[in-house]
Amino acid sequence: MTSVVSDTAEAVELCPAYNLYLKPIAKMTLSVALPHLKMPGKSISNWEVMERLKSMVQPDQFSSLRISKSTMDFIRFEGEVENRSVVKRILARLEGKSIKLSGFTDVLKVRAAENKVDFPTRHDWDSFFRDAKDMNETVPGERPDTVHLEGLPCKWFAQKDISPDRPSEAVLKVVFERFGKIRNADIPMLDLYREEMTGKNFNTFSFGGHLNFEGYVQYQDHTGFVKAMDSLRGMKLMFKGEDGKAVACNIKVTFDTSKHLSEASLKRRQQEREKLQELERQREEHKRKEKEEEEKRKEEEKKQREREEEEKERKREEKLRRREQKLKEREEKKSQKKMKKQQEEEQKKLHLKIATEERKLLLAQRNLQSIRLVAELLSRAKALRQQQVEQKRAELKRLQQLEERRRLQEEELRRVESEKARALQLQRKERELRDRLLENLLKKSTKTQNHDSPRVLADLHVCDAPVNGEMKPASLVKTENQDSKPKMQEKKVTSEERDGPQRERRSKEVESDRCGRSRRSGGGQSRDRRTRRSRRSRSRSAQRRSRRSGSRTRRDRGRRERASPDRCRKYSHGQSSSSRSSSRSSSRGPRRHADSRSRR
Repeated sequence: MTSVVSDTAEAVELCPAYNLYLKPIAKMTLSVALPHLKMPGKSISNWEVMERLKSMVQPDQFSSLRISKSTMDFIRFEGEVENRSVVKRILARLEGKSIKLSGFTDVLKVRAAENKVDFPTRHDWDSFFRDAKDMNETVPGERPDTVHLEGLPCKWFAQKDISPDRPSEAVLKVVFERFGKIRNADIPMLDLYREEMTGKNFNTFSFGGHLNFEGYVQYQDHTGFVKAMDSLRGMKLMFKGEDGKAVACNIKVTFDTSKHLSEASLKRRQQEREKLQELERQREEHKRKEKEEEEKRKEEEKKQREREEEEKERKREEKLRRREQKLKEREEKKSQKKMKKQQEEEQKKLHLKIATEERKLLLAQRNLQSIRLVAELLSRAKALRQQQVEQKRAELKRLQQLEERRRLQEEELRRVESEKARALQLQRKERELRDRLLENLLKKSTKTQNHDSPRVLADLHVCDAPVNGEMKPASLVKTENQDSKPKMQEKKVTSEERDGPQRERRSKEVESDRCGRSRRSGGGQSRDRRTRRSRRSRSRSAQRRSRRSGSRTRRDRGRRERASPDRCRKYSHGQSSSSRSSSRSSSRGPRRHADSRSRR
């Protein structure tokens, strides 16, 4: 179908030598929603809606506007304009607009969209030739290199000098050689035997009365094919005459899927052409023979009528035989094609079944591997969990042992502290009793001294008592006896002062032992035994010192009771000895204390 083109601004040169150009297709789809007709007998005129649409796009115009589909709910139009630049303006004027028709209260909504071109893409031919099992991409004709063109006008591709109404393969090559070097080109309608070979009519006519044809163009490389397909996408063919008028027609462009220009197809068509030529020669020869026989028959019509009839009958039988033979050959070819097709289908099914089985096997293997992996991970997690549980149990057992050891140490510490407190209490009671006894003795000694003072003075005047190996007068002895009391008091005070720091040191040592024991609660039993031994030795040394101090006080008290004027020498001697023993004991006491501290 051709149409007159008034604006050729967007035309692209295809072959200026033959006045052929490519013009972009500017089509759009318009959809008008119809209201629900409530009044019976009322109808909406499609012509009126079309006129309203044409008026809405003014000052632009449609080059063609036709109805593609009409229903009770909507009317769909297909419109075409001269240039693609006008499409956006028309879509902006029509999209979402409404139409008010006379006699109808409801408005008609208009939706407009650009028409999509039905043209194969690179993905289409790549996927087709990749998935086709009977194609070999290394062989020309069995790869994407052939363009199939339909709807080409014969006059536009004809050689005007030879035949103005028949297309030429040379012209077709020249026109489409713009995109790349052409290996081969074929116009099936130029082959006289092609209709008999394929049983297809290649003489097609369009609505305008021009004869159209289809052609195949095979490029030497893939780039020429791609360039041709990209250039022809969304285009129609335009012919510009010598008078300046331009006419365009829509052509159908696809890629070849039938291996039309492959070596095998060319050879097959050549063989079929030779067979048909042989048949044609046989027909001509047969016609010639018939003519000769007819002449002979005319000459000898009367004489050999019977023989001619027999000959005719023989010829008829031969024709029938040939026809039967042809029919048999055709049936054999059909059966062979059918069997080949069945074998290909079975082969495809077999391949598909093998692929599905391999897929199932792969999935089963993966499933088994995943199950093994999960089992291994679970076993490792279980072993790790058991190991953690065993570690927790061992740690808990160790903590329990440590707690039991600490409890035993605390019980031992409490026992030692209770023993030490009891010993200190006994020492305190003993000291209090000693102090009371000393006070009582001092009171008694003062009373006896007051009663015996005249007699003592007389005795002191009479004799002198030896003190420290020297003879002293009695007055001196009296004064020494008088001074003995404050000395004893001083001894008491000094003993208390000496015992006070020892008690403080012992309490500090007990506190330090307690702190060290709490710090060394996790220590071994040998350390506990050493601490217990040191405590026992300290308690024994304290008891010895208390017993020595008690015996010392009792000796002093006995000496004072036994002191008398007639025994002054002995008293003085005993006092000196007691003083020496006290001094020895006092000097011995710090030494022992220092030794015990060094042992600790």
